[in-house]
Amino acid sequence: MEVSPERGTAQREEIPKAIDHLTEKPVAHSGSDIEKQVPLQTQALHRKLRSRHLQLIAIGGTVGTGIFIASGTSIATAGPAGALIAYAFVGTLVYSVMLSLSEMATYIPIAGAFTRYAARFADPSLGFSMGWIYWFSWAITYALELTAAGLIIQWWNSDLSIGIFITIFWVPLTALNFAPVDFFGEFEFWFASIKVLALIGFTFFSICINAGAGQQGYIGFEYWRHPGAFAPYLLESTGAKAKFVGFWAVLIQAGFAFQGTELVGIGAGESANPRKTMPSAIRKTFWSIFLMFVFTIFFIGILVPSDNEDLLTGDTNAGSSPLVIAAQLAGVKVLPGLINAVLLTVVLSAGSSNVYSGSRILVGLSEEGCAPQFFQRTSRRGVPYVAVAFTAAFGLLAFMNLSDHGGQVFNWFLNIIGVAGFIAWSCINICHLCFRRALHAQNISPDTLPFKAWGQPYLAWYGLFFCVIITLTQGFTAFIPWTTEDFFVAYISLILFALLYVGHKLVTRSKFIKPHEADLVTGRFFEDVSESWEESPRSRWKRAMNYVF
Repeated sequence: MEVSPERGTAQREEIPKAIDHLTEKPVAHSGSDIEKQVPLQTQALHRKLRSRHLQLIAIGGTVGTGIFIASGTSIATAGPAGALIAYAFVGTLVYSVMLSLSEMATYIPIAGAFTRYAARFADPSLGFSMGWIYWFSWAITYALELTAAGLIIQWWNSDLSIGIFITIFWVPLTALNFAPVDFFGEFEFWFASIKVLALIGFTFFSICINAGAGQQGYIGFEYWRHPGAFAPYLLESTGAKAKFVGFWAVLIQAGFAFQGTELVGIGAGESANPRKTMPSAIRKTFWSIFLMFVFTIFFIGILVPSDNEDLLTGDTNAGSSPLVIAAQLAGVKVLPGLINAVLLTVVLSAGSSNVYSGSRILVGLSEEGCAPQFFQRTSRRGVPYVAVAFTAAFGLLAFMNLSDHGGQVFNWFLNIIGVAGFIAWSCINICHLCFRRALHAQNISPDTLPFKAWGQPYLAWYGLFFCVIITLTQGFTAFIPWTTEDFFVAYISLILFALLYVGHKLVTRSKFIKPHEADLVTGRFFEDVSESWEESPRSRWKRAMNYVF
């Protein structure tokens, strides 16, 4: 690795600090790493998460009501083919984001990951605004999942108040996040595996039903012909323009479903061996989620007609799940209760991942000076208990649903969640472009990176362009016809992001990071010098395949 003499003064001073840190007594974690120093009253995060833990934490936070319930609305809006194309297209954007994240997270695996890269490679104000709106979206999502859990229980007994179950589930899920990270990772691994098995089981079930095992007989692609592969939306005509509007309207729904795939990068600071585990975890997480989503949307589209009224009920239990509707159409009567039980594990798994991710984002914001330092305080077992408690407290906002006025405010909060994902994806690609620019300015070849992704930086530009376009146009329904309230509901997250950015810029007078001054040292992960650098032909072939898959 070549380093030019023009590298910034701050970074040159950091190198001897990093070297001195290697000789210090290790702080209760495995693996050789160099982390930015935190106050003496804190402990360090423990590096105990393995690749499978990182994958299932991300899957646990991603695979939730977005695919189990909201996917039915997507098919009703755009038709089976329109929804399938929309999910596949958003999947390509997520792919560009994950490749961008993989290069940075393996080179500098730190707590908070991409929320800190923005402040280090691009602009401190960008890191501040991105980090806080992203944290807020996951904190509010925790409240959403607790509410959904109560509604799912009401499917069995509608007389029970959801407030009872918000309390019942908030206590153990919050307590779980105070456990050591390896225990949490193991629990989430098995808990999230249930939803994976459920989707795999639905795939085999769909093949059998479509082939004629159900009361409908052989179906094939009948529903792609009648009522049609594409559905018109909003416009009075049924032509290509109305069908394209339906496709575009589903993009934000698909983005909400995919949101959370990037969570695998949040655990970079607690990964046991980031140079090996992070590329594998990021790659496998994306393909697992992408294939599960695409196959699920495809099979729902061939089993349930897009004009089925049950797809648009808006309920949050088994009654509106397209998986249950498909079973009912096939004449299977025992499945709704089973699916509802699976839905309960789905939202609870997602809720625990929300608290974990939000707390680590707070730690990253604190270490970058964008949040109070007490968020860095950790227990002897490496749990950032202050950040966990603060994030989990926002789950209690779920009680707002018990009052009419509170529910309206809560719905506004929920609109922040949907677009926050696209904002985060845009910022990750911006960070990667600035990261590559800093490497070039400091004469560091991309070939020396622990993981070099194929197609970069062109894929980052591709993802950035379409994420920005979708973010700006996702509220187009407010213009057909014009509705002031709908406009603010659709763009409240973008407005909040802009206010945070401008406010931080005015208060701190922060400047854009110059490429030759970008900090590429603090938090670097240095492999054990005793490790052999010789690479076998099999390893070289495997590494080459990793560029693509």
